[in-house]
Amino acid sequence: QVQLVESGGRLVQPGGSLTLSCAASGGIFTSNGMGWYRQAPGKQRELVGTISRGGTERLEDSVKGRFTISRDNPKNTMYLQMNSLKPEDTAVYYCNTIVVGPQSYWGKGTLVTVSS
Repeated sequence: QVQLVESGGRLVQPGGSLTLSCAASGGIFTSNGMGWYRQAPGKQRELVGTISRGGTERLEDSVKGRFTISRDNPKNTMYLQMNSLKPEDTAVYYCNTIVVGPQSYWGKGTLVTVSS
């Protein structure tokens, strides 16, 4: 059974840093490219960035230069290192495979709040 558990979110001041983790189980991780997504209050969920099975990272323009995605395949875990955080980064952050659809399973996410 597929399970995705995001963790590490908390309140952080603008300009601060935070690292999120995504623990995957159920065979979803090692055979798939993975992505980080986020949903801000009142907005649709959006892609933050992706990482291929081999570790090639691709980030959306809004976070490029500030965020880094990495993965540890033996641990079935993916990370999102976030630096220079801005209030507009406030959102619930989720992880999932790169290809998602209306019936895709989603974890509960982890809340990141950037505020002074």
